[in-house]
Amino acid sequence: MLDLQPISAETADILRKYYGQCTYHLCEYSVGVKLMWQDLWHSRYAERNGCLVMLNETELLGRVFDYPVPLPGEGDIDAALDEIDRWCIAEGAAPAFHTVPKAELGRLTARYPYVSISSSRLWQDYIYNAGDLMQFAGRRYSGQRNHIHKFQKLYPDAVYRPLTEADSGKIEAFWEEFHKVFNKEDAEAKHELCAARKLMRLAGHADWVRAGCIELDGKLLALSLGEVCGDMLVCHIEKGLPQYTGVYPAMVQSFAAANAEGLRWINREDDAGDQGLRTSKTQYLPAAMGAKNYVQVRNELDGLEEIPVLESKRLTLDAITDRDRAVYNRLCLDDERNRWWGYDYRKDLKGELTDSWFLDVARHDFQNKLAVNFAVRLNGHMIGEAVLYEFDWRGGAELGCRIVPELSGYGYGTEAFQCVAEWSLYRLGLYRLKGKCFKENAASKRMLESCMRPKGEDNTYFYFEKTV
Repeated sequence: MLDLQPISAETADILRKYYGQCTYHLCEYSVGVKLMWQDLWHSRYAERNGCLVMLNETELLGRVFDYPVPLPGEGDIDAALDEIDRWCIAEGAAPAFHTVPKAELGRLTARYPYVSISSSRLWQDYIYNAGDLMQFAGRRYSGQRNHIHKFQKLYPDAVYRPLTEADSGKIEAFWEEFHKVFNKEDAEAKHELCAARKLMRLAGHADWVRAGCIELDGKLLALSLGEVCGDMLVCHIEKGLPQYTGVYPAMVQSFAAANAEGLRWINREDDAGDQGLRTSKTQYLPAAMGAKNYVQVRNELDGLEEIPVLESKRLTLDAITDRDRAVYNRLCLDDERNRWWGYDYRKDLKGELTDSWFLDVARHDFQNKLAVNFAVRLNGHMIGEAVLYEFDWRGGAELGCRIVPELSGYGYGTEAFQCVAEWSLYRLGLYRLKGKCFKENAASKRMLESCMRPKGEDNTYFYFEKTV
């Protein structure tokens, strides 16, 4: 299992090992963004197979992974994705990936048979040629040059310089004045301002931070902070006192010239739908927009609106109903036989065990496309259960079956198992069906051998598989 750890300023060097060489060209693949938005994203990380694996837990999207970031020449992205799949299976959650670079979508769509992909304009990054912002050359940037010339004429003594540890007092004084002229009312803008102020405290204190200011007579008129990720400078913070005409384009050019030498791109992040930011960022003429794709992995159950009715020679298999509750509870509470089932309901039980708990769990699992529980019926009466579960989102799932003790030994379990197996592979669309049994369970081993091919063993189980 992934041993996910929370991120903080103290873990920045670990993250920078990956982000410093990352070429995804999206701002989320940076330490600064992770730190700024940690109280909303609750990001946790693990290092696996030469890759950085990052899980975010957001109120809007739930639990979503970043696309794995490999160390160049060392990272195995497919192996990292395998780790994510195993974590998701154990957690009973479908894999979901946030801010997937466009160039990496092919790997995910080839890996997972069923996915949905969306990308919002609100969160696309503005990506500029580094040389353009460093020089503002040519007619198309005449407006920016005019603003800078006006700023230089009005404030000839203003200078750009890097920020150091000794500037903490001046930085705080800048924020105090900036708050007085800040006129945005929406909660997200206010949160961004507080997050920027907190991140700015790293200026001069961390090697990965690139921070600078425009200063006039000891007073800071503008601040910028960013970091280098691969061949790109990612600008996390750009703030200026608006009463100083032209200070923003002057800061953009000065910060780029001081920090983007030898780089190809500058990322000034997204506009989050803010009309003023969109107008401003567009006027700087981006070379590209960095689309951030949200990939939700599905499984074969997503196209199934209700549990179907299956027929075999002697049996009918369909949804478990309220009238089956007593038989179903009896199956689920039979500890002696369920030791071979390999699952103890007590590990998931919270609070009192109610009469409807097992049926409610089965319905919840189907509603959330985690499993499908079939009632096995003989002459209309429930005599057992067949469960298709542990979907791996790559065309595979596991099948299990149990029958009430007084009707064991008549071949009903094998018949039900075979019926669901054929439906799973030829109607539902699975590529691969898995089964396992405890080594001491000779009856289950015989049943699985009659329906599937052996697929190995370990100290506890015999494994079987059926593929199409």
